[in-house]
Amino acid sequence: MTEAHAHYTDSPVLPPHPVGRFARLRARTPAWLAPLAVLGCVGAALGYTAWANPAAGGADAMPTCLIKLTTGLDCPGCGGTRAAWYLMQGDIPAAARHHLLFVFAVPFVLYMYVAWAGKVAFGWRLPQIRIGPAVVGIFLGAWGLFMVMRNLPWEPFTYFYV
Repeated sequence: MTEAHAHYTDSPVLPPHPVGRFARLRARTPAWLAPLAVLGCVGAALGYTAWANPAAGGADAMPTCLIKLTTGLDCPGCGGTRAAWYLMQGDIPAAARHHLLFVFAVPFVLYMYVAWAGKVAFGWRLPQIRIGPAVVGIFLGAWGLFMVMRNLPWEPFTYFYV
């Protein structure tokens, strides 16, 4: 067998698979780092929201919604940043006016975060909220219905048009 032929028939040495590297990195990472990273991301988003004051401008002000800017219609997420801003100010009715489902979901998301972070970082055993496919489907259906209803041009639906 020639040297050139042997080169093609020997099994090549493959570089380590990236998933293996991530698994080793995850094994060495402290458990409390993931909840801290999520908290940092949420804190940064809330800090930006406080700095930007989305309640001070319209659809063309930064941060902007491209769907609202181009079509004039409220998308499923329209008003979410303003609702977060009003929640940070403690004005729940104004927050609900801008995005009712966001305000409804916030306590559940906060509890799920605390239960997860407490379990991962401190070993707490808080009851977990189990969200199955049916609940996700109902929530997405309600979200879609909310989007359609808030764009209807007559009372009482115009109350939710932001």
